[in-house]
Amino acid sequence: MLGLLVSVFTLGFCTVASAQRNLTVPNSFPHAWPGQPNTTTFGPDWQSYFEVTQSLPNITGVLPALPRSFAGNIPVNRTGHPNDTLFFWAFEKVGANGSLTAPADVNNTDPWIIWLQGGPGSSGMIALTTENGPVHVLPNGSWVFNNFSWNNLADTIWIDQPVGTGFSTADTTGYVSDEDQTGQDFVGFLSNLVQVFPSLATRPLYLSGESYAGTYIPYITKHLFQTPNPPVKLRKITIGDGSLGSQATVEHLPVVNVIETYPALIGYDEDVFNYFREQTHLCGFDLNLTYPQNGHFPTLNLVRPTTSSALSESILNPTESRARTLKETISEKFAAVHGSPSLAKRAEFHERREAERQQWKRDLSGRANGTIDPSYGCFLLDELIDYAVNFTFPWSNGDFDVYDIPDATNPEPFKNASSFFNDDATRAALHAPTSKDWIRNFNYPFGSTYNSTGGNQYGDPSVEPIAFLSDLAANASAANVSIVFYSGNDDSLVQHHGTEVIIQNMTFGGQQGFTHKPSTPWFDDDGNFAGIVHQERGLAYVLFQGAGHLVPMWKPAQALVFLREFVLGNNLNGTVSGTVVVGGENSTLANDFLPGGKEIFYGSSATQYTYTVPAASASAWSAFIATATATQGPNIGAVNGVIGSGLPGATLVAIWSIIAAVGVALL
Repeated sequence: MLGLLVSVFTLGFCTVASAQRNLTVPNSFPHAWPGQPNTTTFGPDWQSYFEVTQSLPNITGVLPALPRSFAGNIPVNRTGHPNDTLFFWAFEKVGANGSLTAPADVNNTDPWIIWLQGGPGSSGMIALTTENGPVHVLPNGSWVFNNFSWNNLADTIWIDQPVGTGFSTADTTGYVSDEDQTGQDFVGFLSNLVQVFPSLATRPLYLSGESYAGTYIPYITKHLFQTPNPPVKLRKITIGDGSLGSQATVEHLPVVNVIETYPALIGYDEDVFNYFREQTHLCGFDLNLTYPQNGHFPTLNLVRPTTSSALSESILNPTESRARTLKETISEKFAAVHGSPSLAKRAEFHERREAERQQWKRDLSGRANGTIDPSYGCFLLDELIDYAVNFTFPWSNGDFDVYDIPDATNPEPFKNASSFFNDDATRAALHAPTSKDWIRNFNYPFGSTYNSTGGNQYGDPSVEPIAFLSDLAANASAANVSIVFYSGNDDSLVQHHGTEVIIQNMTFGGQQGFTHKPSTPWFDDDGNFAGIVHQERGLAYVLFQGAGHLVPMWKPAQALVFLREFVLGNNLNGTVSGTVVVGGENSTLANDFLPGGKEIFYGSSATQYTYTVPAASASAWSAFIATATATQGPNIGAVNGVIGSGLPGATLVAIWSIIAAVGVALL
C-alpha cells in the first residue's frame, strides 16, 4: 500500500562535503570550560555555565545587543558512549529576558522552538547564521542583524544533530546506526535539557526543521510518543521541503512540474517538454491526485541507467555522496560533447550549443517509442539539469542551483561561518568542544563507518518516514499534536508536487489525503501574495511563492508571518470547515503548479545579471500548454496515462494576473 514511497534510495539534502570513504571516523568529546559544575547530573545550576557572556568576534559591539543566549554540549545518555553529545545554541525570545531560565510552572504556556538542519550531517548553525537566526554571516565574512529571526516570537534553540554533526561530539564507535537511534538519542538529550531549563518540560514545544530533518523529525516524534513519560510537551511538528519519501518521489517524480513552473529551463521547447512527459509516464511517475484521494499509489521503482556514465557510477556506489552541484551531477554523456566536465561555456559557443541541442532532439526521434533513456534511467532531474546547463541560457552560461531554480550564478555567493565558529574566542564563548573543528556539513558515518554497503546513498538504512506517517498522524491526533508541511515553489530538489503526493498517500484524521485541492491564497504583512495554504484534520500545507529549498533564507519576512500565523498561531485561513474552505478556494490557483518568476539571475557572486523571459516566448508557451492539456482529456495525470499540467493557458494568464494584482516581486 505504501510501496510507492519506499525505495532503495532516500534523498539527502543540504550540500555535503566530498565523499569520505575509507577515512577514519572522527573521535570527539566535549570540553570542560571554567565554571562547569562539578556534578554528574544536570540541573538549573548549569544555566550560568551555558550562558553566553563572553564577546563574539565581529558581533559583540558591532551589531545591536542580542537577546540572552545559552550554548554548549549536552549528553544523549547512550549507554557506553558518555562523549556522545548534542551541541545547542538557544536564544531567548526578544524582549522576554529570563524566559529560558524561568522555574518550572505548569501554567506557563509560552511556546518554544527547536530547529534541526538536514544533511544527513549538516549543522543546525547553518540556519542560525543564514536563515532564521538572529545574526547572519555575509559572503565577505561580516555579520548583520536579522530582523526576521524566529526568536522574535519564541525562545528558539538551534541544534547540531545527530551526534558528531557540527559541534556535537561522538566517539569513533558512537555515531548513530539508524534513525531510530537518532530518535532515542534526541529523547535522551531532551531529558537533560529540561533539567537545565525546567520550564521547557511543560511549555508547548514546536519541533521544526527542513530537508533531511524531514526524516529526523518523524523518527524523533515517534520515539517521543513511545516514551511513557516524555521529557517535553510536544505541540506541533513543522517540516520544510522535507525528505519524507523516497528519492523517486521527492526528486524525480515532479520533474514535469518543475518544467511547468520554469519552462525557461528547456527554452520553451515543446518537443523537449513532450520528451520529459513521456519519460515521466514510462517511469510510472504520472500519478493522479484526486481530492478526496481514490486509493493508495502503486510502488515506484527508480530505474537505473543501463549505459556507463558518471551518473550510473554514482548510483552503483550509493555511499559515494553525490553532491547536488553541476560539476558532480553532470554525466559523461554531455561532458564528452563539450570536452570539459566543468561546462563553463561562454556566449561564443551559442551556435555550437544550438547545433548540439538539435542533434539531441534528433537522437530522441530515432529512439524506439516507449523506451526509458538508457543514459539516465528514471533519474529525470539529473537529465533536466544536464539539458539546462548544456542547451539553455542562462544556465548554460553558469550553473544550476537545485535549491533555487532561477539562480544560475557561478560561482554563487557563499556564506560560511566556519572562521567564526572555529575562532578560539567563539569556542570559549559558546562552550564548544576543542577536540574538533566545526564544519557546515559532512558525510554522516551511519554505523560509525564510511564504508557501509547498506541503506540509501548516504548509508542510512532507515525506512523512509512515509512508511509510518499514517500511524504517526494517528498518534499525533490522539496527543493533540498538529503537523505542518511547507515547500518553496522555486525548489527543484524537493519539489512541492512530491510533498503533495506524500500527503495524498497519507491517512490522517481518519481519511486519506486532503478532500479539497490546496487553492487558498495567503498574504504577508504588506498584503503581498505569499503563496497557498490548506489545512485539514490536524495537517497544514503551505506553499511559498518565490522561495527556494531554504525558505527562511529566500523569504525571511514571509517565513516569520508563516511561523506566527500557521505554526505558533491558529490562523484558520485555508481550513476545511464542512463543505467550505475558510478564505475561499481560488480556481486559478487550484492547479498542479504555481508559475515561477520571470527573471533568471546569472553571472558571478561579484557581478550579477538578470535575464528576463521574453513575453513572446511566455505567450506561445501558454498557448501550447492550453492545447496540450485540452488534447489529453480525462487521462490528465492518471496512473498509466500521460501526465499533464491540467493548466489551460488562460488559467496561466489568470494566475499571473492575481500575482500582479497584489504587487508581489517575482525574484
